[in-house]
Amino acid sequence: MSFSFLFGKVFGRFSGLIKGKDSSDIENELPFAVMLFTLIAASGVTLYEGWKKMRSINLLPNFQKEAEEVVRQVEVLGYDPLTVMYKRAEGTNSKIYRDFLAGYISSVKSGVNVVSFLKSKMRSMFEAQSAASTRAIEKLGTLIEAYAVMLIVTLCAYILYVVVSSSNLFELTSSQVATGPNIHLYFFVFLAMPILSIIFILIACAARKSNLTSLKECYRRAVFSSLAAVGVLVTFLLVPALQTITSTIGVTGLVTICFLIISMPPWLCYRKIAKINFAAEEFMPSFLRDISEARKIGLSPEKSIIHASKRSGYGSFSNILGLVRSQIEWGVSLKKIFENIKKKIRSWPVLVHFFILVETIEIGGGSTTALEILSEYSEKSKEIESNKRATLKPYIVLAFIWSVLIALTTTIVAMTIYVLANISLPGMTEQPGLAMVEEQLAVLSVGIILQCWLSGFFIGKISEGTFGAGFKYSAVLAVTAYASLLLSQNFWTSMQAISPA
Repeated sequence: MSFSFLFGKVFGRFSGLIKGKDSSDIENELPFAVMLFTLIAASGVTLYEGWKKMRSINLLPNFQKEAEEVVRQVEVLGYDPLTVMYKRAEGTNSKIYRDFLAGYISSVKSGVNVVSFLKSKMRSMFEAQSAASTRAIEKLGTLIEAYAVMLIVTLCAYILYVVVSSSNLFELTSSQVATGPNIHLYFFVFLAMPILSIIFILIACAARKSNLTSLKECYRRAVFSSLAAVGVLVTFLLVPALQTITSTIGVTGLVTICFLIISMPPWLCYRKIAKINFAAEEFMPSFLRDISEARKIGLSPEKSIIHASKRSGYGSFSNILGLVRSQIEWGVSLKKIFENIKKKIRSWPVLVHFFILVETIEIGGGSTTALEILSEYSEKSKEIESNKRATLKPYIVLAFIWSVLIALTTTIVAMTIYVLANISLPGMTEQPGLAMVEEQLAVLSVGIILQCWLSGFFIGKISEGTFGAGFKYSAVLAVTAYASLLLSQNFWTSMQAISPA
């Protein structure tokens, strides 16, 4: 009985997590779907035609499945569209989606203006999305604070190990030989702490979604650069002819170089992609607003796009708009132009907005009301995303503080204890104690570089929503930690100079 009860509880919790994920996925797409329904309705087309159109939109995969089911039940099973939507409202796990379907059914039955209802619903969904974005930022802030606490605990653990192991220094005599780091240090530095960082990275992955649809080539470069870095590390450690270089830069410097080899190629790849897509996210609302205003003065939809694309000040997005303008002038259809844009733009919001623009023009002739709705919603979406990035940007500074603090504090504590040991026991032999301290510091230094490098992926995912940005931050944080270690080593040299021989 107890086992059945426990199994039931675990299965129920697991099912709840799955349902919650499904609900969240459909709610993320819901504002864009409602905007498309609103634009279609404003163009004089029924909502059921909007469902049929939704079947071809792979940018909204969850609503694409919903549309397939709605159309199937209407055309295959012969149900009325309102009846089907009522059944879908009863069966969904999303309260927001259920309210939308129920409200639409009620509006149609009561004779209310459907376009007014859809506009009102879209506005309320935007406000709900804005509030949800604020709550998401607060959750991300809490996650960063928890990660900072974990790093502080790591620092305390490093210092505790240094203090405890330094007791061997005071027991050294002229007949004793110092022992190096034990297996527990290697386990803690190279296994336990990286696993904790990876857990936080996975949590950040679930909490922060990326607007970029694909970064496969960046990750592919990361695989090849990782293999190259492993080859460089093994070569410098095992080839006798290169031992002089290894001893000059040290194992810590060699590991830092290997991490840079891993991070630099995907970073450069991501930088090129992000430059275009972030510019598109920044200027797409202005582009849509220009189209809307040009349409109001009587220009055709295509001429409105050409007029809007000629405006300067779009940054890197101007190159994409130039291609759009030239293709329209050559008579290429808007759908074909959209397919070409998908090969160059990977920002999901930009692609959805451009797709809705194309559908608005082809279905309803690009009515001024529909274009005004599209431009207004696009501006509000940009405002939400801009506020999110601006709020999360200060947390990047914390990452550099973590790197410097861990590197400087751990190393300086170890050096100070060694100097105090020399002052307290001036008769003890210097070489065994010095060798032990140097070996411990080498292990800790490599662990610090590794920890800071992993922290870069956590910060990249939090700040920009993608692991591609993590390669940038990981490289910079690794260099920052290494520079801090060099600074602390100079401090050690000065401390040795004032300690007794």
